[in-house]
Amino acid sequence: MKSLYWIFPCYNEEECLPFSYKEINEKFNSLLNSNKISQESRLVFVNDGSKDKTWDLISNFAKENKYVAGLKFSRNKGHQYAVEAGLRYASSKNADFTITMDVDLQDDINVIDEMIDKYYEGFEVVYGVRNDRKSDSFLKRATANGYYAFMKNAGVEMISNAADFRLIGSKALAALLSYNEANLFLRGLVPQVGYPSTKVEFKRLKRQKGKTHYSVSKMFNLAIDGITAFSDKPLRLLSRFGIAIIILAIIAMITFGILNLTNVLAFSIYYYLFPFITLNVGILLIALGIVGIYIGRINIETKQRPHYFIEEIIASDNE
Repeated sequence: MKSLYWIFPCYNEEECLPFSYKEINEKFNSLLNSNKISQESRLVFVNDGSKDKTWDLISNFAKENKYVAGLKFSRNKGHQYAVEAGLRYASSKNADFTITMDVDLQDDINVIDEMIDKYYEGFEVVYGVRNDRKSDSFLKRATANGYYAFMKNAGVEMISNAADFRLIGSKALAALLSYNEANLFLRGLVPQVGYPSTKVEFKRLKRQKGKTHYSVSKMFNLAIDGITAFSDKPLRLLSRFGIAIIILAIIAMITFGILNLTNVLAFSIYYYLFPFITLNVGILLIALGIVGIYIGRINIETKQRPHYFIEEIIASDNE
């Protein structure tokens, strides 16, 4: 039997947590009773600077249940850092393997057994992968598929339709934690470490309580982090696009010049060039913005600031 550290990032989950914890604890006890995991296993809840009573609930769980550990951030730092904190805590406790998933349990908790079976078969990484996106809106499906296609075309190794629901063995975890990037994008980093991996498919479930805290802007920022952290293709595309615009502008100027000289144009050539000038200015501003994103991330990485600060840890083995 091996020790499992089951990690849940939490942000303002006061409404959801009491219901999901009951189901999580039942599954955890089932794994213990069936000898799939050892008695050294733990449930790890990471409070990502919640503004409600999430930490109070986690603290109560830890006091009542010796298998529960809670980590409290000093302030909100984001989902990816909360996952990282849980993984580093598990590594410090010499966990044999970890599983990370969101506490809303939209990822199917019932495939945990299959993931663990895959680990015992020798796989160091087991990805939980959605088997369809029928529950998503058309726009979300289109943007998600487009994003995965772009990342693949950019040479970035990612598992399509896999978020942060995954099992990681101790060897792969040690390799993963050797990365110390400030712009953390675990979905892109985990495939980089190698080691034998496989997938377990599941159907995405509806959130039973509370509401999602992953807004459109947060998902967009996460997507940008993934692109800029693993690919310079946007910069390469900009240079090619710039060359194409220059060629088109030259052709347009020659064409309008000929038309103006032959009196085909009724107005001054400048009326016709104005849209092209405006377009070029807009493209230039977009290009500067993309370059600025890369420069900004380089600036953040070079400072090497701490990713987060843990204000409090509550666990039976810390007493």
